[in-house]
Amino acid sequence: MKNINHNERIARMLFNTVYPLYLTKVEKKGRTKDELDQVIEWLTGFDNKKLQKIMKENITFETFFQKASLNPKAHLIAGLICGYRVEEIEDPLTQKVRYLDKLVDELAKGKKMEKILRS
Repeated sequence: MKNINHNERIARMLFNTVYPLYLTKVEKKGRTKDELDQVIEWLTGFDNKKLQKIMKENITFETFFQKASLNPKAHLIAGLICGYRVEEIEDPLTQKVRYLDKLVDELAKGKKMEKILRS
């Protein structure tokens, strides 16, 4: 039962309320907004213009990922985030959100962009 509520809560979170948290996290570690946006574009296909439009809308993560074109290499994102193994998350939406969390985490930890973008 806990997982259903957890997944629903993630689905209902608003992207434009989480984005500033991502930004604060990466900037505290010396990374930039441009790098954050690059990571988001790699995962979702949203360029800067589209991302700015999304930021003005109150869209949930569910809608955000419905509109996204997930990178074909996204399945290469692996490891622990928030106590979960990203590659083992069963709920597809929760997994996509955790992919994004993991990329932001790697950016904040100073990983090289080529590694983050799985090139």
